[in-house]
Amino acid sequence: MDIQFWSDAICPWCYLGKRRLENALTQWPGEVSVTYRAYQLDASPVPQPLLIKQVMAEQFGPERAAEMLAHVTAVAAADGLTLDFDSALAANTFAAHRLIAWAATQGRQADMLDAVQRAHFTGGADLGWLPVLARIAGSIGLDPGAAFSYLRSDAGTSAVVTDLTAAQELGITTVPFLLIDGKYAVQGAQETAALLDAFAEITRREAVDAGL
Repeated sequence: MDIQFWSDAICPWCYLGKRRLENALTQWPGEVSVTYRAYQLDASPVPQPLLIKQVMAEQFGPERAAEMLAHVTAVAAADGLTLDFDSALAANTFAAHRLIAWAATQGRQADMLDAVQRAHFTGGADLGWLPVLARIAGSIGLDPGAAFSYLRSDAGTSAVVTDLTAAQELGITTVPFLLIDGKYAVQGAQETAALLDAFAEITRREAVDAGL
């Protein structure tokens, strides 16, 4: 089974969706490959770091923003994830996605995505600042100097643009978004049990199509 997983590094539901997918895969007996694909919820520049809760308060109003953040924080906590919106900063994530693409060339894509998300949601990391991203690379044992040199170039841009273009062509407007075996879509941070049910149904359909 092939899974293409579109997500944005500062999306809390994507962080949760990745955790739930990983939990499902530990229980699924079949062979699965997962590729994490880049998506940007907002591609606008972020000239200066702002707390996400401040940005959301301006967008939705303070009361509604607080309710939304409290809800996702509680849901994530039930799956063992910490979301600290008192420190989480808004950022343009294009460079972070480039860093994840670089890690993919070294077989560390999932590890880097996890490290970037953890740094954002629990460490108040500014994902738009290249030195911060380089340090995150170092936190998983990759060369921070090489990461910084990579980020200062245009390397990885085409890989990220390819992912963003594919998302647009598929009509993806919300993430996380899973495309399984190139034809089955699963949207949202589905619970582990729901993912396992989906895998079982897809496996059944594939067997029927193959005449097994």
